[in-house]
Amino acid sequence: MTTTTVRVLLADDEHLIRGALAALLSLEDDLVVVAEAATGPEALAMARAHAPDVAVLDLQMPGADGVKVATSLRAELPACKVLIVTSHGRPGHLKRALAAGVRGFVPKTVSAQRLAELIRTVHAGNRYVDPELAADAISAGDSPLTAREAEVLEHAADGAPVSEIAERAALAEGTVRNYLSSAASKLGAENRHTAVRIARERGWV
Repeated sequence: MTTTTVRVLLADDEHLIRGALAALLSLEDDLVVVAEAATGPEALAMARAHAPDVAVLDLQMPGADGVKVATSLRAELPACKVLIVTSHGRPGHLKRALAAGVRGFVPKTVSAQRLAELIRTVHAGNRYVDPELAADAISAGDSPLTAREAEVLEHAADGAPVSEIAERAALAEGTVRNYLSSAASKLGAENRHTAVRIARERGWV
């Protein structure tokens, strides 16, 4: 009986975790790690170069998070299935991931053996979402923020002044203030810094 070899890309900015995972997955007869990456842009470059069957992406990576990478992969390499691993299982992240076509969403607490099983699961065209993360997402409800409000809050996350946020978002300063005020009001926050914190805790930005 011929075993199908699954070509895997591993992307995680924590070198120790990524190296350990690569070593453990390489013990599986049917899995081969063809590339590794530490940032979102590097993960995309490696995917383009190696065309993996499954990309295992950390949710939080420098340059671009796992969901943004998944969105790009869906457009450029639709045959590549994406499995996201995260230590930040916030409800909004799961919803964004599913909307981006991600096939698997699991916490970093899974064992290497279980991860190997899930890589096979998504490679076969099936979907797997950790039950606890799914339950949290359902109970949290949808984000009250519009796409533009979420985008402006994201630009405000590093404490940039309104003028800089306006430049990044290609908006007028008055429009930025309106979006920030509206977002803070919807989230029950007294200022934009609190609004950013609340939105991040819920995975809405």
